[in-house]
Amino acid sequence: MQSSTARKLDYTEQQKEVPELKRKLKARHLTMISLGGTIGTGLFLASGGAIHSAGPGGALLSYLLIGVMVYFLMTSLAEMGTYMPVAGSFSTYGTKFVDPSFGFALGWNYWYNWAITIAAELSAVTMIMKFWFPHTPSILWSAIFLVIMFLLNYISVRGFGEAEYWFSLVKVVTVIIFIITGALMVFGIMGGHIVGFKNFTVGDAPFHGGFMSMLGIFMAAGFSFQGTELLGVAAGESDNPTKTIPKAVRQVFWRILLFYVLAILVIGLLIPYTNGNLASSDVTVSPFTLVFQKAGIAFAASVMNAIILTAVLSAGNSGMYASTRMLWDLAREGKAPRFLGKLNKNGVPVNALVVTALVGTLAFLASLFGDGTVYVWLLNASGMSGFIAWLGIAICHYRFRKAYIAQGKKISDLPYVSKFYPFGPIFAFAVCGFVILGQNYSAFMGAHIDWNSVLVSYIGLPLFLILWLGYKYTKKTKVVPLEKCDLNN
Repeated sequence: MQSSTARKLDYTEQQKEVPELKRKLKARHLTMISLGGTIGTGLFLASGGAIHSAGPGGALLSYLLIGVMVYFLMTSLAEMGTYMPVAGSFSTYGTKFVDPSFGFALGWNYWYNWAITIAAELSAVTMIMKFWFPHTPSILWSAIFLVIMFLLNYISVRGFGEAEYWFSLVKVVTVIIFIITGALMVFGIMGGHIVGFKNFTVGDAPFHGGFMSMLGIFMAAGFSFQGTELLGVAAGESDNPTKTIPKAVRQVFWRILLFYVLAILVIGLLIPYTNGNLASSDVTVSPFTLVFQKAGIAFAASVMNAIILTAVLSAGNSGMYASTRMLWDLAREGKAPRFLGKLNKNGVPVNALVVTALVGTLAFLASLFGDGTVYVWLLNASGMSGFIAWLGIAICHYRFRKAYIAQGKKISDLPYVSKFYPFGPIFAFAVCGFVILGQNYSAFMGAHIDWNSVLVSYIGLPLFLILWLGYKYTKKTKVVPLEKCDLNN
């Protein structure tokens, strides 16, 4: 029998081999993985509600502001990710550059964020499938697609990367066709008459409800852009992070911003914000479907729902990948049960994958409490956690650069330098903090506080604080002095 010492040595050797086993992602994989985590239900579904709430101008401005903030975050993450490419990403950075308790809380918060997103996407799947099979049970479709996502992640990281590449390609092509079709309709080349900007003058458009309405849709905009930070997680499995990460940062940001801004502009031009379908809780009514129907495209609803189904599967697939890697890294650092750090022969953290997939069964609640209600609840809970993760990235980058200089290192030696430091992380921190605190102000505005709404919207914040302060108290951790920050990989 193998001694306990030998077993420990084997485990250590396995961990040392992880980077070699897992560095299978090319630049095109990284680009599409990030796109796969962002172009999904947020664009195809939530964009309609954003336009209905704040008008086309308000929605555009909100998405632009969040997009710029996310760009600053991505340059911050790229600077740290090229210097220290690890699967734990900003959880590891939080531990090394801020405080071990902060890294612990960031890691578990991010795992929760994407695990809940998996459940949200699976809830959306049930409603999409009921477009074709209205009398089938929700639990059936949740289970089927949960198994598909699990298998795609179980094969290998290269298999996951290839699947995500093709999923994302379908979405990118769809958005391009949508934008071209919409532009032709706006100028009267399709549809028989010029639409122009008349829908931007309906009622009090383009800014319906003013600033407070814009604030109200920031969470939807933030949820839509969540996934760009997947680049940081995937850095630990990139074959050449020094080159592939900066390239992916440049490509992904401009593509996403272009897609979102132009798509929302097209929707706002073609569909008045007063259209009740935009605010429908039925996620099978997509603004993309409405536009294609206006263009006279046959079977537009069926085709668009099939594409949305692909988008949901893609986003859930990316979420399972991200949350699994984060949980695996937490286990390696001793911040999660050790069995979660086990790898199979293909370098996939199987136990972490299984545990994460089990959390996806929360989507089965859709069959018990109503699909629309559960979907909105999960979306809001995940949105808050995503903003907390972004705020953490900003803090980590600010501290990283300070520590790098404090230890006598030259900025010019960094593989990638964020040109917007310190404005970038400070701006991102301010925007994220503002949105976190004020994203559901309306719950406090009435004669009585809507405690149910407060719980749904803000539950991610106390969970994060409990994790952070609880670990700090039990482990007696302290903020790491800049001169002692661990800058070694």
